[in-house]
Amino acid sequence: EYLALTGDKLSGAEMMSCGLATHYSLSERLPLVEEQLGKFMTDDPSVIGNCLAKFEDVVHLDQMSVFQRIEILNKCFSNETVEEIIDSLESETTKTADAWCISTLKRLREVSPLSLKVSLRSIREGRNQTLDQCIIREYRMTLQAFFGHITRDYCEGVRERMLDKDHSPKWDPPSLEHVTNDMVDEYFSPLTSIEPD
Repeated sequence: EYLALTGDKLSGAEMMSCGLATHYSLSERLPLVEEQLGKFMTDDPSVIGNCLAKFEDVVHLDQMSVFQRIEILNKCFSNETVEEIIDSLESETTKTADAWCISTLKRLREVSPLSLKVSLRSIREGRNQTLDQCIIREYRMTLQAFFGHITRDYCEGVRERMLDKDHSPKWDPPSLEHVTNDMVDEYFSPLTSIEPD
């Protein structure tokens, strides 16, 4: 939920720590890793894994890593709604004045309120769906965003980030309390006129 709502990225060390990566090498060693892998004429995972293991480095998490705040992250982002997540982050900020909480709140307040709710629902629904169902869901959500029938937030985000760069997007709806369940539901509905059978 945290990554989906904030758009944050994980470092290689963080990806190893949470199990998204199997091997970790410092970036200055990557050309050598690529050279060695390029010599193989196999797709045998064990051969490739053994090669990668020869170049592995010890993982050290940075002090600013989100994983240094995993308890706060889990506490805040396990809430049911975006509003509850924000309330929890605000409470933590009041108690601790933690820079990560402050930064995370700032990010959440800058993005489209509707996109926050759609993203949270999508991540949570995806946990219980097959790959085919996930692809269909993502397809529907993407087209709904591009077509702008529900909101023009996608175009507004492009305008704000890529064209004007004025850091003052005009989201529609402008706040979480104005986002209705029907609006969120529409992102997940079949696209009757264009969706293939």
